[in-house]
Amino acid sequence: MKIAVIPAIYNRPDALAALLDGYLAQSEHNFEIILADDGSAQETIDVIKGYQAKSPVRIDHVWQQNQGYRAATIRNKALARTDAEYVIYTDGDCIPGLTFIARQRQLAERGRFLAGNRVLMSEDFTRRVLAERIPVHRWNFGDWFSAWRRGDINRIQPLITLPDGPHRKLSPNRWKGCKTCNLSAWRDDLLRVDGMDEVFAGWGLEDSDLVIRLVKSGVKHKSARFAAPVLHLWHRERDKTRFAENRQRLEEVMRSGRITALQGLSQHL
Repeated sequence: MKIAVIPAIYNRPDALAALLDGYLAQSEHNFEIILADDGSAQETIDVIKGYQAKSPVRIDHVWQQNQGYRAATIRNKALARTDAEYVIYTDGDCIPGLTFIARQRQLAERGRFLAGNRVLMSEDFTRRVLAERIPVHRWNFGDWFSAWRRGDINRIQPLITLPDGPHRKLSPNRWKGCKTCNLSAWRDDLLRVDGMDEVFAGWGLEDSDLVIRLVKSGVKHKSARFAAPVLHLWHRERDKTRFAENRQRLEEVMRSGRITALQGLSQHL
């Protein structure tokens, strides 16, 4: 099974380097990375070129001009650039542990999408990790337990590992809490709903819209919690000026029987 990881990135080259360090150190290398770039400047592009030159996995870079927050659009453009059977969405400030890809592969199941969770790093800890290039992707549970006791992370529970089993399918129609910082699905399921809906402009709810339409199309939720978390670097709160408008769009999707995006992936294929 070929896997593509699609991180949405924008103008944070130090965080991108930490993310790529995590993926280049994975326990397996049977995957590719498609960087979905929402208009980063040259400094970020230079970081990408440096990693492309040394990476054991393919790193593609899909860039669009910065016209405000357009995560749905650039994620669709990135998805159009891969023929991978399975797609993992994440964010450019989310670092994977060493077995993140392997565990996603183990949990992947036809007819299901996977929704994982995250551990939030504090502002001070994030600054230290990035400034000192601390390889947190290699840390073990004991290291993270100490970090939690220091207040460097918000919680330790997501880093506990549990096996696959029926408990992961207890909420088949769940969409709340499913975010594209840690969300994966089969490419043909994403094609069926025409990917993300680009009418969602500005921060917020484009990921909820995607998951709701997947569920309406018959794809069921499977939990990747306690298996494949990501380590989320601190960042300032996003501009939410378009959130109310996006909320109205989401409510329309929930009321309707529509499963396809109004402005989706197909225009890029």
